Amino acid sequence: MPPPSPSESSDKSNTSPARAQPIWLRWFLRLTLWLTGLLAAATLGLALTIAVALSVAYPNLPDIVDLTDYRPKLPLRVYSSEGALLGEFGEERRNLTPIDEIPKVMKDAVLAIEDARFFQHSGVDYKGMLRAGLANLGRVRSQGASTITMQVARNVYLSSEKTFTRKIYEILLAFKLEHLLTKDQILEIYMNQIYLGNRAYGFSAASETYFGKPLKSVSIAQAAMLAGLPKAPSAYNPISNPKRAHMRQQYIIERMQENGFITAQQAAEAKAEDLNIRTRPDNTRVHAEYVAEMVRQLIFTQYGNDAYTRGLNVYTTLNAAEQDAAYGALRQGIMDYERRQTYRGPEMFVPLPAVPQGVEDAIDDALANHPDNGDLLSAVVLEASARKIVATRANGDTLEITGDGLKPAQSGLSEKAPPNIRIRRGAVIRVLKTPKNVWEITQLPEVEGAFVALDPRNGSIRALVGGFDFEKNKFNHAAQAWRQPGSSFKPFIYSAALEKGFTPATVISDEPLFFDAGVTGGQPWAPKNFDGKYDGPMSMRTGLARSRNMVSIRILQAIGPKTGQDWAARFGFDPEKHPAYLTMALGAGLVTPLQMASAYSVFANGGYRVNPWLIAKVTDHKGRVISEVTPSGEQPRAIDARNAFIMRSLLQEVTRSGTAAKAQATLKRPDLYGKTGTTNDSMDAWFAGFQPTITAVTWIGYDTPRNLGSRETGGGLSLPVWIRFMERALKGVPVAELPVPAGVVNVGGEWFYEEYARNAGVTRVGPEGQSASPAAAPPSEERNRILELFRN
Repeated sequence: MPPPSPSESSDKSNTSPARAQPIWLRWFLRLTLWLTGLLAAATLGLALTIAVALSVAYPNLPDIVDLTDYRPKLPLRVYSSEGALLGEFGEERRNLTPIDEIPKVMKDAVLAIEDARFFQHSGVDYKGMLRAGLANLGRVRSQGASTITMQVARNVYLSSEKTFTRKIYEILLAFKLEHLLTKDQILEIYMNQIYLGNRAYGFSAASETYFGKPLKSVSIAQAAMLAGLPKAPSAYNPISNPKRAHMRQQYIIERMQENGFITAQQAAEAKAEDLNIRTRPDNTRVHAEYVAEMVRQLIFTQYGNDAYTRGLNVYTTLNAAEQDAAYGALRQGIMDYERRQTYRGPEMFVPLPAVPQGVEDAIDDALANHPDNGDLLSAVVLEASARKIVATRANGDTLEITGDGLKPAQSGLSEKAPPNIRIRRGAVIRVLKTPKNVWEITQLPEVEGAFVALDPRNGSIRALVGGFDFEKNKFNHAAQAWRQPGSSFKPFIYSAALEKGFTPATVISDEPLFFDAGVTGGQPWAPKNFDGKYDGPMSMRTGLARSRNMVSIRILQAIGPKTGQDWAARFGFDPEKHPAYLTMALGAGLVTPLQMASAYSVFANGGYRVNPWLIAKVTDHKGRVISEVTPSGEQPRAIDARNAFIMRSLLQEVTRSGTAAKAQATLKRPDLYGKTGTTNDSMDAWFAGFQPTITAVTWIGYDTPRNLGSRETGGGLSLPVWIRFMERALKGVPVAELPVPAGVVNVGGEWFYEEYARNAGVTRVGPEGQSASPAAAPPSEERNRILELFRN
């Protein structure tokens, strides 16, 4: 057969099967099919795994029925009688705020940044998850995918670890929460439960913490700042990281606008708003730290650790205005004393480098270790000379001290001052703004003090300050400091003498006394008057008004130390702390300021013993009363009404013409009564006094007793504190006129027990402590016994 022609060959090639595919293409197709199958298998396997995990996990989910009655850990809060917050205790600061009391602007800010589709999804936002994933892949601002419901599930029931298992539980719990609770209930839990830094849980507590204002009053800008905290409370904390917090706040405002919660104009105004972040303790809060601690101890004793989580609200008997007055008066009194002391030198010295940034860091570190103490501010000296000090504060403010403001530290500005005293660059000092609005250099006081005020009619504590500053010294001097009362104890000896025939007109010798070792049983004793002078015979009224020690000793010598000890016990004093010796006449025993206030209240209320009390009412977090104190109208009688009346007359003389005459001269009212007290070697300075509606006691001294100064007395140190307090406490209170009780008569302008009038009582106590009484005596066995006791 002949071979085919070229044309025939060509036709055959055109009609044969397609040429074979390239090898790489065949392998690519096979690999694609293989990977698709593998992915489908993996997806199916994952789905089956998740399904099994869900079926296994769901029955093991925690019971969330309790969330229908959400009860977070709420702190113990202490309030004044008017409802002013005095203190709170507990690891978590919370204010449980119902959803309908949370302002719309706060809810909008949270929804805008955390879960804009909260009211549309059913617990898991699939669209939000996809959007967040695309945004994160696109390297724009990172977005989260957890809904508010998922965050509630995580925060209430789950740990913070990031694991696949925890995510499954989180999703399942979210579905369960959405099934059991309404959207408003879930949002309410979230708004109250979330941690927002600085021990604040929930937006209500955070508003108080960062802005010092209730949540209902926040602006758009403030709400946006708070809404930025849940993501990272530390990183976006406006106190510690203001720049990052501000950037996140601006972004949240934009999100609020994008979601239609605010207009463009509102957004612009909010972005421009100047936020005042509360970076220091709230100085507007009532300073009652010692009282709050007393309440904490009392409540803890009753409720244990539950006291810090049950949300108990304790309402005290404190009057907020009077507490403020007491706090300010005591601090001013102590600082006035401090100005009279020698300057002790700067608190420390800081090397300040030449580099500006290094200077700022050194100052920040130094002042962090020396925080402000109320109105005593800390600063670092930049320049110092005899005429001017330039210093800087932690906030960067620079201040100058010149003229009179330098006087308290003149010794530290001298070129001859020792190195540890001299004020120079790098010195950490204290400064104070004076009433004239100028800076003055000062120093933290070493001396301490206490102030307490009671209502003498029922014993309720109206004000109590246990020291200069609670953060500096937590020891409560008002309730815990046992100190010698000095001359402020003398009225109790005089009160005992009234029952033994003495009268305000009894003449007593103010002449030197000496007791040898045979009499004292120890060392010889030669007591002296404070001024070292002796004025001879004087009436008992004058002796108390002028606080003559010889007069008091002779009175106690006449009635007997045991009698004085027993009588003092009627006022609540512990006999064991007041041994029956003649030194008791000068206040050598031990008392607390609170005890003295209770004792002086007996004179103020007409003779009744009152026990100080502080807690008026306790409620739970919903305001339901758990316990309440109703003061009894009947108090046990300590002394007779006529004894209290005459003692008031004697104590009124002290404030009119005696050692406390400054009281009536300053306050311009006659119904003031009290007694100064200065102990031996001027270690304690007291003033205890009252107006019939309020009793108040001031004490000033060193924790480790030492001389306050040869010229420092109760009248000079403590009385001014009492007067400043009373100026506020008695404002608007009418002058009290006390009725004359039965059995008291006025003869020749002086008050007497009726049976001791007209020279029937003890008329005279001579230099040797002997007493004289007239021969005639009332027909009573008691009087005959008294006259026999005091007959020459």
